[in-house]
Amino acid sequence: MRKPSLDDLNIFIVAANQRSLTAAAASLKMTIATVSRRISALEATLGVELLYRSTKGLTLTPHGESYYRECEELVLALDQRILDLDQTLHSLSGPLNIMAPVNLGSGPLDAFWRHFIHRYPEISLTIELDNNVADIRGQQADIALRSGPQKDDTLIQKYLGYIEFILVASPTMMHPLPSKIDELEACPSVAAKMFSDWHLTHREGSQYTCRKSHFHISNDMSIVLNLTQSGAGVSLMPTSMVANSLQTGELIRVLPEWQGLNREIFLVWPYRRSLSARAKLFRSELIEFLSHQSWFHSAD
Repeated sequence: MRKPSLDDLNIFIVAANQRSLTAAAASLKMTIATVSRRISALEATLGVELLYRSTKGLTLTPHGESYYRECEELVLALDQRILDLDQTLHSLSGPLNIMAPVNLGSGPLDAFWRHFIHRYPEISLTIELDNNVADIRGQQADIALRSGPQKDDTLIQKYLGYIEFILVASPTMMHPLPSKIDELEACPSVAAKMFSDWHLTHREGSQYTCRKSHFHISNDMSIVLNLTQSGAGVSLMPTSMVANSLQTGELIRVLPEWQGLNREIFLVWPYRRSLSARAKLFRSELIEFLSHQSWFHSAD
């Protein structure tokens, strides 16, 4: 036996409420013939007559009355849920939950957050910064910024571009700056715990790996930046974090012909979840913002 479709149930509920095929057809934006045919199909599926038709309109049969009481609340609740979902997905006002790495979301993107909330004051942001790769679904995030491709085939991953890592130091550092790559070993250094091995590439293609014992080390790159600015040593830092300090002269490049591994940046969201209009707006605004940053190399 064929099960009644939700569309047919909805047509029946509307017709029962309107008590007229003509009014029901107008409400549903269908022809009268279509409404009549769909109700007849529902009656055939159920094996009972639901509505009496007459020149005065429609009235419920005893079976129709019973079926109406059983289905009306369910169908109307479903319609409301669909309406709410549609508004949630397509409205430019409401919540937007975002995840991002700490040293990208705080600092390099400060100007972006200010721009976004001033341009879209009706969007309520929840921004979770974490260097650990937390589950985007478990955190109920709409969209997330990630460093490097994710090993999760349930996520859609959009490659945005990359950030270079460069060697920097304060001009006030007491130790002489290295002029050759092999002098780097003897130079005091500051490193982020996650980037303590420095894999460097020369502009002409040669490679060098520096696995030295760093004098200072931290799990927070903001602290690494602070110590480097104070003259504590050379550090390997993303250009996103040192661009301003290089412009002001607070930091200078060391061995500028060498650089670290590029940091690839992705936007990710669950494969089976539709992006809301707010998340799509965030995506386009972020891509536009990054395209104008000197420290970011946008994807073609």
